[in-house]
Amino acid sequence: MNQTSERSPTPSKNRTGWWLLLAAFIVTLAVYWPGLSGGFLFDDYPNIVDNPGVQPSNASFSSLVGAALSSPSSEFKRPLASLSFAANYLISGLDPYWMKLTNLVIHLLNGLLVFLLSRSLLRITMTGAGKRAGVIAALITTGWMLLPINLTGVLYVVQRMESMANLFVLLGLLGYVAGRRQMMGVRSDVDGTSPPLGASWASGMRSFVLCVASLVACTGMGALAKETAVMLPLYAVLIEWVVFRFRRPTGQQDNRVTALFVAVLLLPLLAGLVWLLPQVFNPGYWSTRDFGLRTRLLSEARIIVDYIRWTLLPTPDALSFYHDDFRISTGLLTPWTTLGSILFLGMLVAVMVWLRRRLPLATLGIGLFLGCQLLTGTILPLELIYEHRNYFASFGLMLAIVPLLAVPSTATMALPRYALLACAMVCWIALTAFTAYAWGNPLRLAEDLASRAPLSPRAQYELGRTYIIYSHYDPVSPFTKLAYPPLEKAAALPEASILAEQALVFMNSRMRLPIKDAWWDSLIAKLKARRPGVQDESSLGALTQCAREGRCDLSKQRMIDAYLAALSHPNPSARLLSMYGDYAWNVLGDKELGLRMNSEAVATSPHEPAYRITEIRMLAALGRTDEAQQQYRQLQGMNIGGSLDESIRSLRSLIDR
Repeated sequence: MNQTSERSPTPSKNRTGWWLLLAAFIVTLAVYWPGLSGGFLFDDYPNIVDNPGVQPSNASFSSLVGAALSSPSSEFKRPLASLSFAANYLISGLDPYWMKLTNLVIHLLNGLLVFLLSRSLLRITMTGAGKRAGVIAALITTGWMLLPINLTGVLYVVQRMESMANLFVLLGLLGYVAGRRQMMGVRSDVDGTSPPLGASWASGMRSFVLCVASLVACTGMGALAKETAVMLPLYAVLIEWVVFRFRRPTGQQDNRVTALFVAVLLLPLLAGLVWLLPQVFNPGYWSTRDFGLRTRLLSEARIIVDYIRWTLLPTPDALSFYHDDFRISTGLLTPWTTLGSILFLGMLVAVMVWLRRRLPLATLGIGLFLGCQLLTGTILPLELIYEHRNYFASFGLMLAIVPLLAVPSTATMALPRYALLACAMVCWIALTAFTAYAWGNPLRLAEDLASRAPLSPRAQYELGRTYIIYSHYDPVSPFTKLAYPPLEKAAALPEASILAEQALVFMNSRMRLPIKDAWWDSLIAKLKARRPGVQDESSLGALTQCAREGRCDLSKQRMIDAYLAALSHPNPSARLLSMYGDYAWNVLGDKELGLRMNSEAVATSPHEPAYRITEIRMLAALGRTDEAQQQYRQLQGMNIGGSLDESIRSLRSLIDR
């Protein structure tokens, strides 16, 4: 670590970085403002629009607990993020404008923390940094806030989970760096003075406690928004490895720091692997995906390299939001870029180690970027690609690149470096502004994303779906004719789900127009050919709901064939079983089949209260009171924090009739 004992510039000379940061905030507001008027998209619907849990009627304790535990995105429920959605709803209802504006405020707060953290790291690693640390930190922050790859962390409402989690990650890193600076004998960023190395034991312990509290508290709070916050200790150990090197001011190893990371990083990591690895190597763990462990790891090598390119050299077709047209790697040479990407990442790790002493910030930036991918880009059966996964990782790339380009005017080739940085900033701002404008209108966004990803079934489906919404189910609307081509194109694309066929059947049924046999045939064939995914199940659910509500006159035999095809695969999901039970009970009028399917859903997912609530209602309707009472008692045991109080009261009155 390169420390400096010289005094920082006077406060008046230190304001340049702050003025640049203020300008960056103004530009960010201006760029993102047109996008705030857009609508909800994709996962916004199950998490917010179609999730009554985050739409409480009041701010009572039970309502808020229910909201906190209502997220369908994760077993850990992400209560802090869900509560923020509930707060938005209580204040302004289901208006996406205010939810997006809240996201933008969080993004700006994250920008402030990025600035403070970058400035602190620059002052430690750059001898005599002076006011240049503030300027360079402001440039890092400007680039990060306006990177096109970070747009979904702002305008995609549900990804508040990601930005909120990283608010605590950045706060934790800032606290850790401040504590370690004090432990190393550097007072603060305010006066830049260096007291004698023999700081008091009590002062050193207070600083160490700050480090511990920053990691433990911020990891815990961030994980309540999204699990990605658990990476905070890893980021901190990378900072320690590059900047502080596990040392005391005297140069000796600091065993307290080593013990800290054993406690907050190594032991939780080992415990997590012991719990996770048996599942990872179980083929059933991957049954809902089109890839296994091996093909995922091979594919992610290419994806991580793509993330670097999309961050630094973004193009509209790369940042297409939908990436279901990605070709999965099946071997090192299929495609050949798989091996090339693995070699490139290996070289990047070697360069990172080699640069550790020469260019510590570049090393740290590369390490933070790669470290960020370890959770979402390795052994967990998540979707392969999402741009928002780079919300923190892109900060690492900015930390590695911007200081190299924002060199002093006396450095070699300073002018070309300034020009390159300026061009990059202009390109990032322009593409983000262009994309934010598209996000400001649902139809404009759907057309933009479909043009960016012409081979994406999901993008083409969303375009057709948007045309349907704009048609208001009027057969003579000009949007009605526009809906058919993208939907039929989506249905014909390889590896497409049944979303497009479902939309075609749904649309024509609602409009009382003929339904083509080819649509039903394609839908059933896809369900029979492979295990249904989440999109397939959602499609069947939408058709079931439409038939149950009497808005769609659907062939019962076709619907039965579709459900039987979906259920023909081993270990069907509880959701699919419950939906078939719903269809059998409410549409077919087959109460016994409906109850049997829902009972299987309860057995498949015994900790999900929704299926048990439905079963109690069915049993009560059939007069099987004793069985309903038994299920009711089990439901009471699931009433954590009173989140099921309202349901339990209504079921009690139903059983007692």
